[in-house]
Amino acid sequence: MSDLAAAETPLLDDSVKGCLDFKGRPVHRSNSGGWTSASFIIAVEVAERFAYYGISSNLITYLTGPLGLSTAAAAAQVNSWSGVATLLPLLGAFLADSFLGRYRTIILASLVYILGLGLLTLSATLPSVTTSGAPNADNVTLNTSSMLQYQVILFFFSLYLVAFGQGGHKPCVQAFGADQFDAEHPVECKAKSSVFNWWYFSIAAGILLTLLILNYIQENLSWVLGFAIPAIVMAVGLLVFLLGTMTYRFSVEGDKESPFVRIGRVFILAIRNRKIASSAIATEESFKQFKFLDKALLASDSTMEQGKVCSMREVEEAKAVLRLAPIWATCLIYAVVFAQTSILFTKQGATMDRSITRGIEIPAATLQCFISFSILLFIPIYDRIVVPLARAFTGKPGGITMLQRIGTGIAVSAIAMVIAALVEMKRLQTAREHGLVDKPNLTVPMWVWWLVPQYSLCGLSDVLAIVGLQEFYYDQMPNELRSIGIALYLSILGFGSFLSSFLISVIETVTGKDGRDSWFADNLNRAHLDYFYWLLAALSALGLALYVYSARSYIYARRSTS
Repeated sequence: MSDLAAAETPLLDDSVKGCLDFKGRPVHRSNSGGWTSASFIIAVEVAERFAYYGISSNLITYLTGPLGLSTAAAAAQVNSWSGVATLLPLLGAFLADSFLGRYRTIILASLVYILGLGLLTLSATLPSVTTSGAPNADNVTLNTSSMLQYQVILFFFSLYLVAFGQGGHKPCVQAFGADQFDAEHPVECKAKSSVFNWWYFSIAAGILLTLLILNYIQENLSWVLGFAIPAIVMAVGLLVFLLGTMTYRFSVEGDKESPFVRIGRVFILAIRNRKIASSAIATEESFKQFKFLDKALLASDSTMEQGKVCSMREVEEAKAVLRLAPIWATCLIYAVVFAQTSILFTKQGATMDRSITRGIEIPAATLQCFISFSILLFIPIYDRIVVPLARAFTGKPGGITMLQRIGTGIAVSAIAMVIAALVEMKRLQTAREHGLVDKPNLTVPMWVWWLVPQYSLCGLSDVLAIVGLQEFYYDQMPNELRSIGIALYLSILGFGSFLSSFLISVIETVTGKDGRDSWFADNLNRAHLDYFYWLLAALSALGLALYVYSARSYIYARRSTS
């Protein structure tokens, strides 16, 4: 009987330290958090990614088709929108970490998301540029032109409303999902190490459905239906998320003061005290980086009077954020490469033989499904085979460090660009051999499966670099700033999209002077996407070298997954 009582004793005290339920009560491990809660959160994330890729994956086709934009202008618009969509999470994370909390931010952002998708569907019901040239009276043509202007305005308003919804949704969902696992519990700690891998696996499955089904509906049945389905899926995802409310763990705020205020005060006091001798500060080995911030620990007469002296914890929070800056900057070129998979790769595939059987051909945007296939293949291999083998040699929970994983992904993306350049050279040669240089509307007799290697390598690169960045920026940020950590990782992709747009615009201007065909000419048989891919491969090699230099000097803030 005593043995039974001893066995049951741990069950009597299974409360999770630092967490409450949705009513503010202590939560118990047996009926909260873990994979049960994470499943509800993953569901809304899969719905959001389905909706997002339902728009982004085929956006360039819609812009160059129904809206009538040129290839370069459409690519710039896609890059600009993607950039805004992946920078707005900084705002969403700020609101979540400082005011609303992650749970409420997810709900509000989802509602904005659904509204944007609904208006996007409405915009697609208006006449497009492809119908404006019908042989009718002049007044009908004018009316159609006027309707087209309204369509463009409503379309881009709706598109950026979706971006705002994503900005609040994306950083909070992933951080909130990881919050459901207790890093101090041995079993949940291991699960938390794998959650980022399987999170991305689930997302890839949702994206795959988008690419296989939704792109076909958009191009062959109806753009209206193709935009309406993501809105419905997003609404269902929000409902599933709400159903899991009773199981969620909500982190207890350790300090009611905004973490942004605390970190900002460290920098302000360090600047104010820059002339004070710092010999009295005893620093440990882990504190040696950014020593100038240690002066925030010192107190001048004025700061003592006002009680404004920073603690060691606050200084370390500021250092943790600052340490991430070099890694952020050196990953930007990788993000430029990441941006091409839904833009130039799609236009490249649109010129090739995409027929499966007679009368059936796959949409060019659907080729991105090979990225998802690659992710679905490599994540289980990485999580179940590579990590345990590497763990046996290194003793690290993640097998290899997060920075090593990211660096390997960057190297793979550079190889993908080399292969993309070689394939494009082959495509241009085929077009010349068959006399199709000035016949852009005819299909180049080259099988579209030539593009599979570059798409697959991009998927492998995502498994390594994207998942690694997600875990790295979540793990290395202070606890109360983990939504900001996810937002910072997303901002890499956002700035990368803007850099991609900038590069394309500059190259379009320089190479298209004096009436010459630019690298991004609408007639891709006269364009030179291969030159652009070679440029990105060279920049990726440079970026990798700078990344390795920065990573070697990085000091991890924690030892949990490093």
